[in-house]
Amino acid sequence: MTALSDVGTSRWAALTALVTTSVLLTACGSGGGDSGSGAGQPKSGGTLTFAVGSDAGCVDPQQVASNDTIYSVRQIVDSLTDQDPRTGKIVPWLAKSWDVSSDATTFTFHLRSGVTFSDGSKLTAQVVKDNFDAVPKLGALGTLAEGYLSGVKSTTVVDPLTVKVTFSQPNAQFLQATSTHSLGIESSASVKKTPQQKCSDGVTGSGPFVLKQYVQNQSITLAKRTGYAWGSSRWSKKGEAYLDKLVFKVVPEAGVRAGSLQSGQVDAISSVGKANEAALKGGQVTLQRRANPGVVFGLGLNNSRPVLKDAKVRQAILLAVDRQQLADTVFPTGTQAATSVLAHTTPDYTSLASDLTSDAAKAKSLLDAAGWKTGSDGIRTKDNKKLSLTIDWIPNSATNQPALELIQQQLKAVGVDVSLKQLQVTQLAPTLQSGDYDAAWGNVTRADPDILRSSFSTQLANFYHLPASSLDTALSEQAATVDPAKRKQLVTQAQQSLVQNAYYVPVVELQTQLGVSKKVHDLNFDASSRIQLHDTWIG
Repeated sequence: MTALSDVGTSRWAALTALVTTSVLLTACGSGGGDSGSGAGQPKSGGTLTFAVGSDAGCVDPQQVASNDTIYSVRQIVDSLTDQDPRTGKIVPWLAKSWDVSSDATTFTFHLRSGVTFSDGSKLTAQVVKDNFDAVPKLGALGTLAEGYLSGVKSTTVVDPLTVKVTFSQPNAQFLQATSTHSLGIESSASVKKTPQQKCSDGVTGSGPFVLKQYVQNQSITLAKRTGYAWGSSRWSKKGEAYLDKLVFKVVPEAGVRAGSLQSGQVDAISSVGKANEAALKGGQVTLQRRANPGVVFGLGLNNSRPVLKDAKVRQAILLAVDRQQLADTVFPTGTQAATSVLAHTTPDYTSLASDLTSDAAKAKSLLDAAGWKTGSDGIRTKDNKKLSLTIDWIPNSATNQPALELIQQQLKAVGVDVSLKQLQVTQLAPTLQSGDYDAAWGNVTRADPDILRSSFSTQLANFYHLPASSLDTALSEQAATVDPAKRKQLVTQAQQSLVQNAYYVPVVELQTQLGVSKKVHDLNFDASSRIQLHDTWIG
């Protein structure tokens, strides 16, 4: 998300009012390794069946923020650029090259020729303009895409294969944004559909697979795109994908997903939890992990709630959480305790480990100083009111509930009464938009530190109702500088402010852990710890 211009600020603020929905709609991510390396000569054909834990209720890539659904819909659309997961470098995809003005306000993309959508229409600069012009009208579910384009002044067709995007202010994050699924390019016919139609019926993309069937809460079926010939420069295979068909089945129970993989009913599963690791290890299954960049899993505090307005209370909650215990007992092997608001895989991450130690005694002292006295039941009270809060969460990762139940115990030990409220995925956005919540559990994946601004700037969504402060200045200035050293310094300041004021309670760096049959090869992670299936084959 770019810094807001003075003109139209309220409009952009409204459009981005739900941007941090993705904090909770995005499940895990972390670790490394690709499946089936050195397994002989790749071959074409076959069906990959992938069991996921949830369904976002939408099959439009521009409106989906949940990993379980991104895994499938990402295969339908191509993006202007791609991002190397090892280096973070932006590389060609639909755009063969680009020019960025010295002040990072203008981005000019030179498109590949010969690219077509699955309806036969051609990729042109006008199609890209149509996409970017329509994004601000997507509404509540399109907040990631809307955020990336906020502050855009114009998208101009220079010639049939050249498009220029101009922003009202320097916008350091935009080039990386063009590599995301949220700005995946759809056909002009799809762009003309309502957001609701795109969600329920799907879209026409230029990607290596096409949507064949969507049965909500049951399955998403894709078929190989015949004649595909414009893959990302990162991909090893040229031309069409190897696989003929992809079937994503929604299987909410983690144990059932694991059993289905063991028995060979499915070829891969999402969100492998600690409880299922042992059963899957040593068999015909590979566990793949990759670090998830972006905002770590944690508690998003509603700083406008009377109890949470007090910095001492927020800091006590931050100190009461034992991150290492959570990482060791609940999360998959290799999960790291959070050492900042950003995961260590995010560009410009700074370690604040010394500020994120567990200290129950200090937490109790802070609550004493804030006037909260321990009652006979162990729960603190003040002015005849209990120190209590409700944490809202959604079941899009097997670790969510056990993690929160342990946090519940940890906070109770210092006198905070915690209730857990499970929401359906579709209920979350309106709940957060209403502001009627105390705390919300989640993370948000993005391989760029500007995710801090879209999540925490009071000039944008301000979902957590932070007070205006010097944090806003750091967040705005990092988005406006093209100097890497200066940007890193500003991002560091922002991380320090968020942790020291306990505006957000970082808990663990999530890692995406997939279970993949050993007959599946080259199922690779992208820079955001989602999957790319063009190069994947079965044999």
